[in-house]
Amino acid sequence: MCDFETIESVNDVLFDRLHELVQTPFFKYFRVDLYRECPFWEENVLCMSKDCSIVTVDEEQIPEKWRAATLSKLEVPPEDQRESLPGCYYRDSDFCFLDDMTGGTAEGDYVDLSLNPERFTGYAGISAHRVWKAIYEENCFGQSEPSLMDTPLSATVQLPDTLSEVRRVDDEETNSQCLEKRVYYKIISGLHASISTHICQEHLDHTTGEWTPDLQCFVTRIASHPERLQYIYFNTVLLLRAVARIGPYLSAYDYCSSGTHEEDAATLGTLKQVIDIAQTVGKFDETVLFRGENANVLKEEFKEHFRNVTRIMDCVSCDKCRLWGKVQTSGLGTALKILFELDETALDPRTNANLLQRTEVVALINTLHRFTESLHAVNEFRRMWRETNTADSEKLIREAEKTANAWPRPSPQVGEDAPPAGSLIEEIQRRLGPLIQACRDGTSGCVGLVVEAFERIATTFSSLFKLSGKDQGLRAEL
Repeated sequence: MCDFETIESVNDVLFDRLHELVQTPFFKYFRVDLYRECPFWEENVLCMSKDCSIVTVDEEQIPEKWRAATLSKLEVPPEDQRESLPGCYYRDSDFCFLDDMTGGTAEGDYVDLSLNPERFTGYAGISAHRVWKAIYEENCFGQSEPSLMDTPLSATVQLPDTLSEVRRVDDEETNSQCLEKRVYYKIISGLHASISTHICQEHLDHTTGEWTPDLQCFVTRIASHPERLQYIYFNTVLLLRAVARIGPYLSAYDYCSSGTHEEDAATLGTLKQVIDIAQTVGKFDETVLFRGENANVLKEEFKEHFRNVTRIMDCVSCDKCRLWGKVQTSGLGTALKILFELDETALDPRTNANLLQRTEVVALINTLHRFTESLHAVNEFRRMWRETNTADSEKLIREAEKTANAWPRPSPQVGEDAPPAGSLIEEIQRRLGPLIQACRDGTSGCVGLVVEAFERIATTFSSLFKLSGKDQGLRAEL
Protein backbone atom coordinates (compact mmCIF):
# COMPACT_ATOMS: atom_id res chain seq x y z
CA MET A 1 0.00 0.00 0.00
CA CYS A 2 1.11 3.57 -0.58
CA ASP A 3 0.47 6.78 1.33
CA PHE A 4 1.36 10.34 0.45
CA GLU A 5 4.53 10.24 2.54
CA THR A 6 5.81 7.39 0.39
CA ILE A 7 5.27 9.48 -2.74
CA GLU A 8 7.22 12.35 -1.22
CA SER A 9 10.06 10.05 -0.22
CA VAL A 10 10.74 9.29 -3.90
CA ASN A 11 9.53 12.49 -5.54
CA ASP A 12 12.90 14.23 -5.75
CA VAL A 13 14.45 11.34 -7.66
CA LEU A 14 11.30 10.78 -9.70
CA PHE A 15 11.08 14.44 -10.67
CA ASP A 16 14.74 14.52 -11.69
CA ARG A 17 14.38 11.44 -13.92
CA LEU A 18 11.19 12.76 -15.50
CA HIS A 19 12.77 16.17 -16.02
CA GLU A 20 15.57 14.48 -17.94
CA LEU A 21 13.09 12.42 -19.92
CA VAL A 22 10.91 15.29 -21.11
CA GLN A 23 13.98 17.03 -22.54
CA THR A 24 14.65 14.15 -24.94
CA PRO A 25 13.48 14.40 -28.58
CA PHE A 26 10.83 11.71 -28.26
CA PHE A 27 9.10 13.25 -25.27
CA LYS A 28 9.50 16.97 -25.91
CA TYR A 29 7.83 17.14 -29.33
CA PHE A 30 4.04 17.14 -29.18
CA ARG A 31 1.78 17.52 -32.18
CA VAL A 32 -1.31 19.55 -31.40
CA ASP A 33 -4.06 21.49 -33.14
CA LEU A 34 -4.38 24.78 -31.30
CA TYR A 35 -6.83 26.38 -33.70
CA ARG A 36 -9.84 24.12 -33.61
CA GLU A 37 -13.07 25.96 -32.88
CA CYS A 38 -14.68 25.68 -29.48
CA PRO A 39 -17.54 23.15 -29.86
CA PHE A 40 -19.62 24.51 -26.98
CA TRP A 41 -19.73 28.31 -27.33
CA GLU A 42 -18.31 31.12 -29.41
CA GLU A 43 -14.88 32.02 -28.12
CA ASN A 44 -12.36 34.63 -29.19
CA VAL A 45 -9.14 32.62 -29.26
CA LEU A 46 -6.89 35.67 -29.60
CA CYS A 47 -4.92 36.33 -26.43
CA MET A 48 -3.20 39.71 -26.43
CA SER A 49 -0.61 38.76 -23.80
CA LYS A 50 2.79 37.77 -25.21
CA ASP A 51 3.02 35.22 -22.41
CA CYS A 52 0.11 33.32 -23.97
CA SER A 53 1.97 32.69 -27.23
CA ILE A 54 3.83 29.48 -28.02
CA VAL A 55 6.87 28.61 -30.11
CA THR A 56 6.18 26.02 -32.79
CA VAL A 57 8.77 23.83 -34.51
CA ASP A 58 9.48 23.54 -38.22
CA GLU A 59 8.61 20.02 -39.33
CA GLU A 60 12.11 19.65 -40.80
CA GLN A 61 13.40 19.54 -37.21
CA ILE A 62 11.15 16.59 -36.38
CA PRO A 63 12.43 13.03 -36.87
CA GLU A 64 10.99 11.78 -40.15
CA LYS A 65 9.06 8.92 -38.59
CA TRP A 66 6.93 11.41 -36.63
CA ARG A 67 6.14 13.82 -39.48
CA ALA A 68 2.62 14.17 -40.81
CA ALA A 69 3.40 12.39 -44.07
CA THR A 70 4.72 9.37 -42.21
CA LEU A 71 2.11 9.40 -39.50
CA SER A 72 -0.63 9.54 -42.09
CA LYS A 73 0.48 6.14 -43.38
CA LEU A 74 -0.17 4.50 -40.02
CA GLU A 75 -3.36 2.60 -39.57
CA VAL A 76 -6.15 4.32 -37.69
CA PRO A 77 -8.94 2.41 -35.97
CA PRO A 78 -11.65 0.92 -38.21
CA GLU A 79 -14.75 3.04 -38.72
CA ASP A 80 -16.83 0.74 -36.53
CA GLN A 81 -14.45 1.36 -33.62
CA ARG A 82 -14.29 5.15 -33.73
CA GLU A 83 -16.40 8.24 -34.00
CA SER A 84 -15.17 11.30 -35.85
CA LEU A 85 -15.05 15.00 -35.16
CA PRO A 86 -13.44 17.60 -37.41
CA GLY A 87 -9.71 17.16 -36.89
CA CYS A 88 -9.85 14.56 -34.12
CA TYR A 89 -11.13 11.14 -33.24
CA TYR A 90 -11.42 8.69 -30.41
CA ARG A 91 -11.60 4.95 -30.15
CA ASP A 92 -14.22 3.40 -27.93
CA SER A 93 -11.53 2.61 -25.36
CA ASP A 94 -10.26 6.20 -25.25
CA PHE A 95 -11.03 8.66 -22.47
CA CYS A 96 -9.94 11.63 -24.61
CA PHE A 97 -9.95 13.09 -28.12
CA LEU A 98 -6.59 13.02 -29.86
CA ASP A 99 -5.20 15.71 -32.15
CA ASP A 100 -2.50 13.48 -33.61
CA MET A 101 -2.72 10.45 -35.90
CA THR A 102 -5.77 11.67 -37.82
CA GLY A 103 -4.69 10.93 -41.36
CA GLY A 104 -3.19 12.96 -44.17
CA THR A 105 -5.57 15.90 -43.66
CA ALA A 106 -4.67 16.33 -40.00
CA GLU A 107 -4.26 19.86 -38.76
CA GLY A 108 -1.78 20.93 -36.14
CA ASP A 109 1.76 21.97 -35.38
CA TYR A 110 4.69 20.34 -33.67
CA VAL A 111 5.47 22.08 -30.41
CA ASP A 112 8.65 21.74 -28.42
CA LEU A 113 7.22 21.51 -24.92
CA SER A 114 10.58 22.35 -23.37
CA LEU A 115 10.46 25.79 -25.05
CA ASN A 116 6.89 26.48 -23.91
CA PRO A 117 6.81 26.04 -20.12
CA GLU A 118 3.54 26.07 -18.25
CA ARG A 119 3.47 29.20 -16.12
CA PHE A 120 1.59 32.42 -15.40
CA THR A 121 0.26 34.06 -18.58
CA GLY A 122 -2.30 36.50 -17.23
CA TYR A 123 -5.13 34.37 -18.66
CA ALA A 124 -8.08 34.98 -16.35
CA GLY A 125 -11.48 36.61 -16.20
CA ILE A 126 -14.71 35.55 -17.86
CA SER A 127 -13.13 33.26 -20.44
CA ALA A 128 -11.08 31.26 -17.93
CA HIS A 129 -14.00 31.10 -15.50
CA ARG A 130 -16.30 29.79 -18.23
CA VAL A 131 -13.85 27.00 -19.09
CA TRP A 132 -13.55 25.77 -15.51
CA LYS A 133 -17.28 26.17 -14.98
CA ALA A 134 -17.90 23.91 -17.97
CA ILE A 135 -15.43 21.34 -16.70
CA TYR A 136 -16.85 21.24 -13.18
CA GLU A 137 -20.56 21.84 -13.69
CA GLU A 138 -21.54 20.87 -17.22
CA ASN A 139 -19.83 17.49 -17.03
CA CYS A 140 -22.14 16.19 -14.33
CA PHE A 141 -23.50 12.68 -13.87
CA GLY A 142 -27.18 13.45 -14.13
CA GLN A 143 -27.76 14.34 -10.49
CA SER A 144 -27.69 17.43 -8.36
CA GLU A 145 -24.08 18.10 -7.50
CA PRO A 146 -22.44 20.61 -5.16
CA SER A 147 -21.63 24.06 -6.44
CA LEU A 148 -17.97 23.87 -7.37
CA MET A 149 -17.30 27.39 -8.53
CA ASP A 150 -17.52 29.27 -5.26
CA THR A 151 -13.82 30.02 -4.85
CA PRO A 152 -10.96 30.98 -7.15
CA LEU A 153 -9.82 27.37 -7.53
CA SER A 154 -13.21 25.67 -7.44
CA ALA A 155 -12.13 22.89 -5.12
CA THR A 156 -13.94 23.58 -1.88
CA VAL A 157 -16.01 20.41 -1.69
CA GLN A 158 -14.15 18.05 0.61
CA LEU A 159 -14.14 14.40 -0.37
CA PRO A 160 -12.76 11.36 1.45
CA ASP A 161 -9.01 11.04 1.16
CA THR A 162 -8.87 7.42 0.03
CA LEU A 163 -10.86 5.04 -2.10
CA SER A 164 -11.63 2.89 0.94
CA GLU A 165 -13.17 5.89 2.72
CA VAL A 166 -15.23 6.69 -0.35
CA ARG A 167 -16.58 3.15 -0.39
CA ARG A 168 -17.62 3.38 3.25
CA VAL A 169 -19.54 6.57 2.54
CA ASP A 170 -21.31 4.96 -0.39
CA ASP A 171 -22.32 1.97 1.71
CA GLU A 172 -24.26 4.32 3.97
CA GLU A 173 -26.71 4.95 1.10
CA THR A 174 -26.63 8.69 1.51
CA ASN A 175 -27.30 11.24 -1.20
CA SER A 176 -23.58 11.68 -1.71
CA GLN A 177 -21.81 10.94 -4.95
CA CYS A 178 -20.90 7.37 -5.80
CA LEU A 179 -17.29 6.26 -5.85
CA GLU A 180 -16.72 6.85 -9.55
CA LYS A 181 -18.15 10.36 -9.41
CA ARG A 182 -15.96 11.22 -6.46
CA VAL A 183 -12.89 9.93 -8.26
CA TYR A 184 -13.84 11.99 -11.31
CA TYR A 185 -14.08 15.11 -9.18
CA LYS A 186 -10.76 14.43 -7.44
CA ILE A 187 -9.04 13.99 -10.81
CA ILE A 188 -10.40 17.28 -12.16
CA SER A 189 -9.77 19.21 -8.95
CA GLY A 190 -6.27 17.75 -8.65
CA LEU A 191 -5.49 18.85 -12.19
CA HIS A 192 -6.79 22.34 -11.41
CA ALA A 193 -4.72 22.52 -8.22
CA SER A 194 -1.59 21.31 -10.01
CA ILE A 195 -1.99 23.90 -12.76
CA SER A 196 -2.47 26.60 -10.12
CA THR A 197 0.70 25.45 -8.37
CA HIS A 198 2.65 25.80 -11.63
CA ILE A 199 1.26 29.30 -12.08
CA CYS A 200 2.31 30.26 -8.55
CA GLN A 201 5.75 28.70 -9.02
CA GLU A 202 6.39 30.47 -12.34
CA HIS A 203 4.81 33.85 -11.61
CA LEU A 204 5.84 37.04 -13.38
CA ASP A 205 7.13 39.80 -11.11
CA HIS A 206 6.01 42.89 -13.02
CA THR A 207 8.48 45.03 -11.07
CA THR A 208 11.62 43.08 -11.95
CA GLY A 209 10.40 41.25 -15.05
CA GLU A 210 11.63 37.97 -13.57
CA TRP A 211 9.79 34.67 -13.15
CA THR A 212 9.77 33.77 -9.47
CA PRO A 213 7.75 31.70 -6.97
CA ASP A 214 4.84 33.67 -5.50
CA LEU A 215 4.14 32.52 -1.95
CA GLN A 216 1.03 34.69 -1.66
CA CYS A 217 -0.39 33.03 -4.75
CA PHE A 218 0.26 29.58 -3.26
CA VAL A 219 -1.19 30.42 0.16
CA THR A 220 -4.34 31.85 -1.42
CA ARG A 221 -4.92 29.22 -4.09
CA ILE A 222 -3.64 26.02 -2.48
CA ALA A 223 -2.51 26.21 1.15
CA SER A 224 -5.78 27.71 2.40
CA HIS A 225 -7.58 24.64 1.02
CA PRO A 226 -5.79 21.46 2.23
CA GLU A 227 -7.90 19.11 0.09
CA ARG A 228 -6.43 20.64 -3.05
CA LEU A 229 -2.95 19.43 -2.18
CA GLN A 230 -4.43 16.02 -1.35
CA TYR A 231 -5.85 15.77 -4.86
CA ILE A 232 -2.46 16.53 -6.43
CA TYR A 233 -1.12 13.50 -4.55
CA PHE A 234 -4.15 11.48 -5.61
CA ASN A 235 -3.54 12.17 -9.30
CA THR A 236 0.17 11.46 -8.92
CA VAL A 237 -0.57 8.02 -7.50
CA LEU A 238 -3.10 7.34 -10.26
CA LEU A 239 -0.58 8.27 -12.96
CA LEU A 240 2.16 6.20 -11.32
CA ARG A 241 -0.15 3.20 -11.19
CA ALA A 242 -0.86 3.60 -14.92
CA VAL A 243 2.87 3.80 -15.72
CA ALA A 244 3.53 0.76 -13.54
CA ARG A 245 0.79 -1.25 -15.21
CA ILE A 246 1.95 -0.42 -18.71
CA GLY A 247 5.62 -0.67 -17.79
CA PRO A 248 6.44 -3.74 -19.93
CA TYR A 249 4.80 -2.10 -22.94
CA LEU A 250 6.69 1.17 -22.43
CA SER A 251 9.95 -0.75 -22.03
CA ALA A 252 9.41 -2.39 -25.42
CA TYR A 253 8.24 0.78 -27.21
CA ASP A 254 10.26 2.10 -30.17
CA TYR A 255 11.82 5.38 -29.04
CA CYS A 256 14.04 5.70 -32.11
CA SER A 257 14.25 9.44 -32.70
CA SER A 258 17.59 10.76 -33.78
CA GLY A 259 19.26 7.77 -35.31
CA THR A 260 21.83 7.91 -32.52
CA HIS A 261 21.76 4.60 -30.71
CA GLU A 262 23.39 6.00 -27.58
CA GLU A 263 20.80 8.77 -27.19
CA ASP A 264 17.88 6.41 -27.73
CA ALA A 265 19.36 3.91 -25.29
CA ALA A 266 19.75 6.69 -22.72
CA THR A 267 16.08 7.66 -23.18
CA LEU A 268 14.98 4.08 -22.57
CA GLY A 269 17.31 3.75 -19.59
CA THR A 270 15.87 6.85 -17.92
CA LEU A 271 12.33 5.69 -18.66
CA LYS A 272 13.02 2.33 -17.04
CA GLN A 273 14.12 4.12 -13.88
CA VAL A 274 10.77 5.94 -13.84
CA ILE A 275 8.95 2.65 -14.39
CA ASP A 276 10.85 1.02 -11.52
CA ILE A 277 9.82 3.82 -9.15
CA ALA A 278 6.23 3.64 -10.37
CA GLN A 279 6.08 -0.11 -9.78
CA THR A 280 7.30 0.45 -6.23
CA VAL A 281 5.01 3.30 -5.14
CA GLY A 282 2.19 3.38 -7.70
CA LYS A 283 -0.31 1.54 -5.50
CA PHE A 284 -3.79 2.45 -6.69
CA ASP A 285 -6.48 -0.23 -6.59
CA GLU A 286 -8.46 0.43 -9.75
CA THR A 287 -10.45 -2.80 -9.36
CA VAL A 288 -12.83 -1.18 -6.85
CA LEU A 289 -14.21 1.05 -9.61
CA PHE A 290 -16.83 0.25 -12.24
CA ARG A 291 -18.25 -2.83 -10.55
CA GLY A 292 -21.81 -4.06 -10.30
CA GLU A 293 -24.70 -4.36 -12.71
CA ASN A 294 -24.45 -0.77 -13.98
CA ALA A 295 -20.67 -0.79 -14.31
CA ASN A 296 -20.53 -0.60 -18.10
CA VAL A 297 -23.11 2.17 -18.29
CA LEU A 298 -21.29 4.19 -15.65
CA LYS A 299 -17.94 3.64 -17.34
CA GLU A 300 -19.27 4.92 -20.66
CA GLU A 301 -20.72 7.95 -18.90
CA PHE A 302 -17.39 8.56 -17.15
CA LYS A 303 -15.53 8.33 -20.47
CA GLU A 304 -17.96 10.68 -22.18
CA HIS A 305 -17.51 13.27 -19.45
CA PHE A 306 -13.74 13.08 -19.66
CA ARG A 307 -13.82 13.28 -23.45
CA ASN A 308 -15.83 16.45 -23.04
CA VAL A 309 -13.10 17.84 -20.81
CA THR A 310 -10.54 17.31 -23.57
CA ARG A 311 -12.88 19.04 -26.03
CA ILE A 312 -13.38 21.97 -23.66
CA MET A 313 -9.65 22.63 -24.01
CA ASP A 314 -10.47 23.97 -27.50
CA CYS A 315 -12.36 26.76 -25.73
CA VAL A 316 -9.28 28.08 -23.91
CA SER A 317 -8.33 31.40 -25.52
CA CYS A 318 -4.69 31.39 -24.34
CA ASP A 319 -2.50 29.31 -26.67
CA LYS A 320 -0.03 28.23 -24.00
CA CYS A 321 -2.82 27.38 -21.57
CA ARG A 322 -4.63 25.47 -24.31
CA LEU A 323 -1.45 23.56 -25.16
CA TRP A 324 -0.82 22.39 -21.62
CA GLY A 325 -4.50 21.76 -21.05
CA LYS A 326 -4.51 19.41 -24.03
CA VAL A 327 -1.30 17.69 -22.94
CA GLN A 328 -2.49 17.05 -19.39
CA THR A 329 -6.07 16.07 -20.11
CA SER A 330 -4.74 13.68 -22.76
CA GLY A 331 -2.23 12.32 -20.26
CA LEU A 332 -4.87 11.72 -17.61
CA GLY A 333 -7.19 10.24 -20.24
CA THR A 334 -4.44 7.85 -21.28
CA ALA A 335 -3.89 6.83 -17.64
CA LEU A 336 -7.61 6.14 -17.21
CA LYS A 337 -7.61 4.09 -20.41
CA ILE A 338 -4.68 2.01 -19.15
CA LEU A 339 -6.34 1.39 -15.79
CA PHE A 340 -9.92 0.75 -16.82
CA GLU A 341 -9.96 -0.40 -20.45
CA LEU A 342 -6.94 -2.63 -21.02
CA ASP A 343 -6.65 -6.20 -19.77
CA GLU A 344 -3.39 -8.05 -19.24
CA THR A 345 -3.49 -9.55 -22.74
CA ALA A 346 -3.81 -6.11 -24.32
CA LEU A 347 -0.85 -4.87 -22.29
CA ASP A 348 1.47 -7.51 -23.75
CA PRO A 349 3.84 -5.68 -26.16
CA ARG A 350 4.44 -8.92 -28.08
CA THR A 351 0.80 -9.24 -29.09
CA ASN A 352 -0.26 -5.58 -29.17
CA ALA A 353 2.65 -3.45 -30.32
CA ASN A 354 0.41 -0.54 -31.40
CA LEU A 355 -1.61 -0.33 -28.21
CA LEU A 356 -0.89 3.37 -27.62
CA GLN A 357 -0.29 6.15 -30.11
CA ARG A 358 2.87 8.19 -29.72
CA THR A 359 0.76 11.18 -28.64
CA GLU A 360 -0.61 9.18 -25.72
CA VAL A 361 2.83 8.05 -24.53
CA VAL A 362 4.22 11.59 -24.72
CA ALA A 363 1.18 13.04 -22.93
CA LEU A 364 1.27 10.42 -20.16
CA ILE A 365 4.92 11.01 -19.28
CA ASN A 366 4.69 14.80 -19.54
CA THR A 367 1.58 14.85 -17.34
CA LEU A 368 3.28 12.76 -14.67
CA HIS A 369 6.19 15.19 -14.89
CA ARG A 370 3.85 18.14 -14.33
CA PHE A 371 2.39 16.58 -11.17
CA THR A 372 5.77 15.66 -9.73
CA GLU A 373 6.90 19.20 -10.49
CA SER A 374 3.90 20.48 -8.52
CA LEU A 375 5.01 18.44 -5.50
CA HIS A 376 8.56 19.68 -6.02
CA ALA A 377 7.23 23.26 -6.02
CA VAL A 378 5.27 22.61 -2.82
CA ASN A 379 8.56 21.83 -1.08
CA GLU A 380 9.93 25.16 -2.27
CA PHE A 381 6.89 26.96 -0.89
CA ARG A 382 7.31 25.13 2.42
CA ARG A 383 10.87 26.45 2.61
CA MET A 384 9.70 29.97 1.79
CA TRP A 385 7.04 29.77 4.50
CA ARG A 386 9.56 28.66 7.12
CA GLU A 387 11.75 31.63 6.25
CA THR A 388 8.89 34.15 6.38
CA ASN A 389 8.98 36.53 9.34
CA THR A 390 6.04 37.27 11.59
CA ALA A 391 4.94 40.47 9.89
CA ASP A 392 5.01 38.92 6.43
CA SER A 393 3.14 35.84 7.69
CA GLU A 394 0.36 38.08 8.98
CA LYS A 395 0.23 39.86 5.64
CA LEU A 396 -0.01 36.58 3.72
CA ILE A 397 -2.87 35.45 5.94
CA ARG A 398 -4.73 38.75 5.63
CA GLU A 399 -4.43 38.73 1.84
CA ALA A 400 -5.66 35.14 1.65
CA GLU A 401 -8.57 36.08 3.91
CA LYS A 402 -9.38 39.09 1.75
CA THR A 403 -9.50 36.91 -1.36
CA ALA A 404 -11.63 34.29 0.38
CA ASN A 405 -14.10 36.92 1.59
CA ALA A 406 -14.43 38.28 -1.94
CA TRP A 407 -16.07 35.00 -3.01
CA PRO A 408 -19.37 33.49 -1.82
CA ARG A 409 -19.19 30.96 0.99
CA PRO A 410 -18.74 27.43 -0.33
CA SER A 411 -21.68 25.11 -0.72
CA PRO A 412 -22.31 22.40 1.88
CA GLN A 413 -19.93 19.49 1.69
CA VAL A 414 -21.11 16.27 0.12
CA GLY A 415 -23.74 14.73 2.37
CA GLU A 416 -24.16 17.82 4.56
CA ASP A 417 -27.34 19.84 5.02
CA ALA A 418 -25.73 22.76 6.82
CA PRO A 419 -22.95 25.05 5.65
CA PRO A 420 -19.45 23.80 6.46
CA ALA A 421 -17.62 24.88 9.57
CA GLY A 422 -15.50 28.01 9.50
CA SER A 423 -12.58 27.92 7.14
CA LEU A 424 -8.96 27.74 8.17
CA ILE A 425 -8.63 31.46 7.45
CA GLU A 426 -11.47 32.19 9.88
CA GLU A 427 -9.75 30.07 12.54
CA ILE A 428 -6.49 31.95 12.08
CA GLN A 429 -8.36 35.25 12.21
CA ARG A 430 -9.96 34.20 15.50
CA ARG A 431 -6.59 33.37 17.01
CA LEU A 432 -4.91 36.50 15.71
CA GLY A 433 -7.64 38.86 16.91
CA PRO A 434 -6.49 39.30 20.54
CA LEU A 435 -2.86 39.53 19.42
CA ILE A 436 -3.46 42.28 16.91
CA GLN A 437 -5.67 44.25 19.28
CA ALA A 438 -3.15 43.99 22.14
CA CYS A 439 -0.35 45.26 19.97
CA ARG A 440 -2.49 48.09 18.64
CA ASP A 441 -3.24 49.12 22.23
CA GLY A 442 0.46 49.01 23.07
CA THR A 443 -0.10 46.73 26.06
CA SER A 444 2.78 45.07 27.86
CA GLY A 445 1.33 41.68 26.95
CA CYS A 446 1.95 42.20 23.26
CA VAL A 447 5.33 40.46 23.10
CA GLY A 448 4.12 37.46 25.07
CA LEU A 449 1.04 37.17 22.92
CA VAL A 450 3.15 37.27 19.78
CA VAL A 451 5.15 34.25 20.90
CA GLU A 452 2.18 32.31 22.22
CA ALA A 453 -0.18 33.03 19.34
CA PHE A 454 2.26 32.25 16.58
CA GLU A 455 3.23 28.99 18.24
CA ARG A 456 -0.44 28.01 18.04
CA ILE A 457 -0.82 29.38 14.53
CA ALA A 458 2.24 27.43 13.40
CA THR A 459 0.52 24.23 14.52
CA THR A 460 -2.58 25.07 12.50
CA PHE A 461 -1.32 26.85 9.42
CA SER A 462 2.11 25.36 8.81
CA SER A 463 0.62 21.87 8.83
CA LEU A 464 -0.42 22.72 5.31
CA PHE A 465 3.25 22.98 4.44
CA LYS A 466 4.37 19.78 6.14
CA LEU A 467 5.16 16.62 4.23
CA SER A 468 1.97 14.90 3.13
CA GLY A 469 -0.17 17.17 5.27
CA LYS A 470 -0.05 14.25 7.71
CA ASP A 471 -1.39 16.41 10.52
CA GLN A 472 -4.51 16.77 8.42
CA GLY A 473 -5.27 13.06 8.73
CA LEU A 474 -3.64 11.73 5.58
CA ARG A 475 -2.10 8.64 7.10
CA ALA A 476 -4.79 6.51 5.49
CA GLU A 477 -3.50 4.46 2.62
CA LEU A 478 -4.54 4.52 -1.01
